[in-house]
Amino acid sequence: MNGGYEMRNWLRDSMMAGVAVICVLSLAALPGAAQAPAYRAPRTADGKPDLNGIWQALNTADWDLEGHAAAAGPVPLLGAVFAKAPGLGVVEGDEIPYLPAMAAKKKENQANWAKLDPEVKCYLPGIPRANYLPYPFQIVQSQNNILISYEYAGAVRVINMGAPTKAPADSWMGWSNGHWEGETLVIDVTDQNEDTWFDRSGNFHSDALHVVERYTPRSADTLNYEATIEDAKVFSRPWKISMPLYRRVEKNARLLEYKCPEFAEELLYGPLRKKPTN
Repeated sequence: MNGGYEMRNWLRDSMMAGVAVICVLSLAALPGAAQAPAYRAPRTADGKPDLNGIWQALNTADWDLEGHAAAAGPVPLLGAVFAKAPGLGVVEGDEIPYLPAMAAKKKENQANWAKLDPEVKCYLPGIPRANYLPYPFQIVQSQNNILISYEYAGAVRVINMGAPTKAPADSWMGWSNGHWEGETLVIDVTDQNEDTWFDRSGNFHSDALHVVERYTPRSADTLNYEATIEDAKVFSRPWKISMPLYRRVEKNARLLEYKCPEFAEELLYGPLRKKPTN
């Protein structure tokens, strides 16, 4: 008797366990099961995702794209002022794949960044660095073009949203052709000169730099920014950075003037001015 009773209980428990497993597997097989729906941004008049607004990165990528510890600044007498802030890094895999000879140049740049970094000299920052400098930038959309205006040094670029066009010449901010892929603004950037850096740690590129940017709304006040970087003269393979960008939501948010050439005049031209003329 007891044996039969135990057998019935065992069969019942086994059947219930089997039903539970089937239910779990069925739910897992349903598309989007237990997943929140993807965010859909408000639309502009032409039906495209509305990215209009003032945005800013809140990270330490301008110090170093790769993960890094805190470090002393370039002028020891200033103490903690201008000390390097620690950061987790924004590079996929947390390593930039330099060719061996180019890695040596990066280390030389890093050792002398306070003299060599184009940001120190108020040169235009290039792409992608313009997007994670510690200053806001503004996106203004129209149907045919998108304007991105940066607070730093008054930098500006216009993204062509029509048929792709070719650059007449290399430039500091490069040549940008854009298109939409669903919710994502994709910008193909070419023809940047080789004089910009990616950060204050000496990460650099050549005139062969090719950047593909992706701006994807993730909520009302955040964008996900990705940039895939390719330069066969400097890197062994393409690599990618990603980070959130945050909307400036102050009621009076706007870009302010930050014209920095006068701050760099002494560094750039002081030695020339001080030399006696014959």
